[in-house]
Amino acid sequence: MIRVLFNVLGTLSLGLGLLGIFLPLLPTTPFLLLAAFCYLHGSPRMHHWLLSHRILGPYIRDFQAGRGIPLRSKLIALALMWPSLAWSAWVMPVPWARWLLLIPGIGVTVYLIRTPTRPRSED
Repeated sequence: MIRVLFNVLGTLSLGLGLLGIFLPLLPTTPFLLLAAFCYLHGSPRMHHWLLSHRILGPYIRDFQAGRGIPLRSKLIALALMWPSLAWSAWVMPVPWARWLLLIPGIGVTVYLIRTPTRPRSED
């Protein structure tokens, strides 16, 4: 029963992580790491699939090993996040709430700057 719970949580986390790629206020990395953790305890087959995934696997493995994030990924994240936040602020009907969008924007930017950048030779 506990394995089923881990698998359900892993699948939900994976889905939220994938949505986070496209939605600026939904984080991707924590959900992918949670999915890897849940699959590790619930389904070795799904854990292996996630870590060997062509796109997500290297990202998760490098993050877990402390090798950092490639500069290209950091730049893409910032280049997509800030215009998305600006557009969200533009369409937000509550003027004072527009400023609240700065909190995740600044938080993610500081996080990306502080996270080690993976050397180019490892790209």
